[in-house]
Order: sequence, then C-alpha cells, then structure tokens
Amino acid sequence: MDYAAPRWLPGGNLQTIWAALYARRFDGPAPVYRRERWPTPDGDFIDVDFVDAPVPGKAPLLVLFHGLEGSSRSHYAEAFAAFAAAQGMAFAVPHFRGCSGELNLAPRAYHSGDFEEIGWILARMREQHTLKGGGPVLAAGVSLGGNALMRWASEAGETASGVVSAVASVCAPLDLAAGGEAIGKGFNKLVYTRMFLNTMKPKAMAKLAQFPGLFDRDRLLAARNLYDFDDVFTAPLHGFRDTDDYWSRGSAKPHLASIRVPALVVNARNDPFIPASSLPLPGQVGAHVTLWQPAHGGHVGFPMGALPPGHVRGMPQRVGGWLARHV
Repeated sequence: MDYAAPRWLPGGNLQTIWAALYARRFDGPAPVYRRERWPTPDGDFIDVDFVDAPVPGKAPLLVLFHGLEGSSRSHYAEAFAAFAAAQGMAFAVPHFRGCSGELNLAPRAYHSGDFEEIGWILARMREQHTLKGGGPVLAAGVSLGGNALMRWASEAGETASGVVSAVASVCAPLDLAAGGEAIGKGFNKLVYTRMFLNTMKPKAMAKLAQFPGLFDRDRLLAARNLYDFDDVFTAPLHGFRDTDDYWSRGSAKPHLASIRVPALVVNARNDPFIPASSLPLPGQVGAHVTLWQPAHGGHVGFPMGALPPGHVRGMPQRVGGWLARHV
C-alpha cells in the first residue's frame, strides 16, 4: 500500500484539518442510516447506525468504531460507508456512550482502552448478522476506536477469529501517554485540545447533573488539556487510579504481539497527534499484524486529488480492501 499527499496540502496539520472539513467523502448522495438502540448489560444503551441499503446474501459486515467525539457522520465514517456500499457490504457504526446525540444513562462514558465494550458489541454484531444470513464480520477502528479495537483483539487472542475475520486500526494512539503529551502542546493544544474539550466538558457536566457528586466540578472546569480531563473524569469513572494508570493500561502498543487475527495497523508518520517515535516497530508486533506507516497523511486525513477540494476515499479503499482480502 502506498500514499502520496497532494502537493497543495503539505504537512500533517493541513492534511488533518482539510480532510475533516472540506474534502469530499463520497460520490453521490450521503449515506442514509437506520438507527438501532441496543440495551447494554449494565442497564445503559448504545445507538448503532446501519447503512439503510439492500446488500447481497452472505454479504460481509464492516463495523467501524469511531474516534474521540466522533460519530457516523464523521468524515472518515461516511467515506467508509461509501466504500462498503460500493463493495456490496453491510456497514455499521456503533456509537460509544454519549456520542450519538443523546446522553447515556450510566455513570460512565467511554475510553481508549474499552475492550470489554468492543467485545460485547462485536459479539452481538456477529450474532445478529449471522441470524440475518450474512457473511463474515470485519472491524475497523479510527483513532481512539482503533486503539480500543486492538486492545480487544489482543485480549481475545485465539477467540477473536470466531467473531471477526480481520481488524484494522487507523491513526490509533497506540501509546496513549505519547499521544496525550503531543496533543497537549503548542498548536495542538490551541486547536485540537480546545476542540475536543469544547464538547467533552459539557457532556461531563451533564453527567454530573445526572449523578451529583460524581466528580469534582471545579477541577473539571479548570482542565486545560486531556491529561487533566482524564484525571478528573475519564480515569476514575472507568476504574483507573488516575490518568497515568489509564494511559498505561489502556495503550494497545504493548499488546500487539498477542493478536491472533489478521490485523492492519495504519499510522501516518506526520500525524500531529502521535509522535512517529512512539509508533510500533516490526519487532514489537506479532506475525498476524501488518504495519503501514506512510510518511504523510496527518491524523485520519490521507486526502487525495490533484486539485482542491480533493477527497478522502483513498484510505477507506486501501484499508477496506485489505480487510476484504481476509474474508
């Protein structure tokens, strides 16, 4: 697999921002989703969006786990949906708790190492798709969703192949501490951290209104980076001692050698969120893991096209094509 960035979009930040805001995601009309609400084992719920279009019998199902504060309408999700439709695949985007536009019910949200949630979702996807006469299940995860998916694959070990045929992560922060440090500095802090906190803080405050005393309100409002936010909210709500404990136990990088299902791990080396020095080396992964680390692409960007606005269909085609070859 190869990737060359357009000459008119130099640098990781431009490739990240332009792809998300301006590049074309699909040819033709936008994907039409049908939403299902699934009750969770702990009395909460998640919302799952399925592309509402007929597919051939025994068609594969491609499941996409979105990134931090993402959804089925994120640029990469719609690009993957277009790829799946063109290939005759069923397509689904499970929303992490609180990301579907409605506040979830439990005193928790979601996090980068949430492999138990990934496992429960994929098991239900496999069961439901089989009952409908469908074929194999493939799974991809973007950024946070990619790290959580790889954590699941490593924890599942040999049993993963009974659920999915192959998995892929795209621009996942496999070393959460390295990614957290990078996004908390300079331009990243001014632009990306501010963007994330602008939606994460109000959601956290709504959760506090649901469960008074759940966390320290003043500390959360004072948080200026993801480390501080995770320390007061994400870590304690999900059973971690603090941010350092969460980032250490949640990172997928130390566990990649345990994966026993075909896995593609994609990271651009100019991703502003993820230092290239923190990416896994071939000797740090097992025989089932394929690394693709192009020089350019930004964070979930990979824009293409000779002229603006360009498009972001190339990455889903390459990643989806790799997954499809393992059906």
